[in-house]
Amino acid sequence: MRNRRFLIACGLVLFALLSCKDANKQDAASDKMTLAVIPKGTTHEFWKSVHAGARQAEEELGIQIIWKGPLKEDDRESQIALVEDFISRKVSGIVLAPLDDMALRTPVIDAFNNNIPVVIIDSALKEAGYISFVATDNQKGGYLAGKEMAGRLAGKGKVAMLRYQEGSASTAKREQGFLEAMAEHSGIEIVSANQYGGATTESAYRASENLLAPLKAPDGSLAVQGLFCPNESTTFGMLRALQDAKLAGTVTFIGFDSSKKLVEALRKGELHALVLQNPMRMGYLGVKIMFIHLTGGQVERRIDTGVQLVTAENMDQPRIKSLLAPDLDKWLR
Repeated sequence: MRNRRFLIACGLVLFALLSCKDANKQDAASDKMTLAVIPKGTTHEFWKSVHAGARQAEEELGIQIIWKGPLKEDDRESQIALVEDFISRKVSGIVLAPLDDMALRTPVIDAFNNNIPVVIIDSALKEAGYISFVATDNQKGGYLAGKEMAGRLAGKGKVAMLRYQEGSASTAKREQGFLEAMAEHSGIEIVSANQYGGATTESAYRASENLLAPLKAPDGSLAVQGLFCPNESTTFGMLRALQDAKLAGTVTFIGFDSSKKLVEALRKGELHALVLQNPMRMGYLGVKIMFIHLTGGQVERRIDTGVQLVTAENMDQPRIKSLLAPDLDKWLR
């Protein structure tokens, strides 16, 4: 009888210990760090790469990320509402790529006042209490594009630029850098630099057609020698307009960012160069910097994720290929 009571008592103690262990596991799971990652949009290949990088950091760090953003890159109200929603849900932190450098200031300040830190990625925000800015040196990227353009044109010719959209700090810096490089060559004339492509490839396609129409010579050729576009959607929109007009490859064309169609055009000579960011690294570091901050570490105020000029001559180098076609399936399965 004593042995039986002893065994029962041991069993109860073991059960209690296991129950406590399970409860501790549940508590740990419920206390897992949760970060909201809010991109400018969710359709472009660029943002899919940012998402993959964020997922890589999530798996490596053992935390949880919630990826949610507007469908289109011109929906400021939707992005503001997302920030406000995640503040009310009391996430551990927010990693944000602001659509507008002014419109997102108020919700970011609101997050700060609610003790929810914010890391800004991709595009700058007017000072609003964020802890770090993780992004490309966009002005440098635009300058690289301009330097390449000037070299290919031997420092003379007419050039047009299709801008992205007002309020986008990242592309504004690229446009500025490009124009600065152009200004170094007195033989180059900028004939158009005040038109905007907008947030979608369709709006960029229409804007490209409008930009090209008055630049056509009587024989149907273009009266400009160079074209520059500062992001994925404007580059693809311009590419389509050139292809439809049977003008692709007849003018020096330099764009920004990468997608399957743009890589094909680069290989075929319809695009002469692409300036590439490292969006996977941007997404990864955005999450990791937030993790370091939340766990008591020191973080840098500004982190440059790098920029690379790609041409047909270097596009098959292993390092460049990984930027042109990152392995998204590994992280977005």
